[in-house]
Amino acid sequence: MKILVINPNTTVSMTNKIATVARAVARPDTEIIAASSHDGPASIQGFLDVATCVPGLLKEVAQHKDVDAIVIACFDDTGLDAVRTLMSVPVLGIGEAAYHAASMIANKFSVITTLSRSVPGLENNLMRYGLAQKCSRVRATEIPVLKLEEGDPATLDKIRSAIRASIDEDNAEAIVLGCAGMADLMAQLSEEFGLPVIDGVSASVAFAEALVNNRLSTSKIGAYSYN
Repeated sequence: MKILVINPNTTVSMTNKIATVARAVARPDTEIIAASSHDGPASIQGFLDVATCVPGLLKEVAQHKDVDAIVIACFDDTGLDAVRTLMSVPVLGIGEAAYHAASMIANKFSVITTLSRSVPGLENNLMRYGLAQKCSRVRATEIPVLKLEEGDPATLDKIRSAIRASIDEDNAEAIVLGCAGMADLMAQLSEEFGLPVIDGVSASVAFAEALVNNRLSTSKIGAYSYN
């Protein structure tokens, strides 16, 4: 099967990181096609960026009519409903996938994200998905998204501090990494802290494969109908 993993921002280094993570977890017979938007913000940090990246996202998605599933690799689940309306194949957002994965393996989880201005949007999504009661807290590290591309040890230390606080203060039993730029940290942090650390890119690729294998597609009766 072919899965399009699309980064709605225009930062190619982040797309390459996302592609590496997606290919590492995909089945041998799954082809990961990684793409970036060509129009829009370099990073997505809050409501304005979410809105301005959607036209470029839709334009890029429309170029990939032959894929079996689509993963939108932005933790805000940017443009998720619009892409589900545009396409008939399964479309997954990495935020939604990560939240559901966490809810199935832990009683309570915390989300570690980037800037404080991103927190309200993530909280809104948790309520929309019916999972707010499973989330102890959404914690901001005040790390700009593009800072995650630099590999600065101080950046990783901030993420570690937020995870420790989530365990000690939130009673979190699992951690959700709330940015696609953190996707490569899942295994390292899971081992270090001794609890599940969930990356939405990995979760969404696995869920996408399951949906395709079960011959499930996006319903075109109602909200996601073409007309």
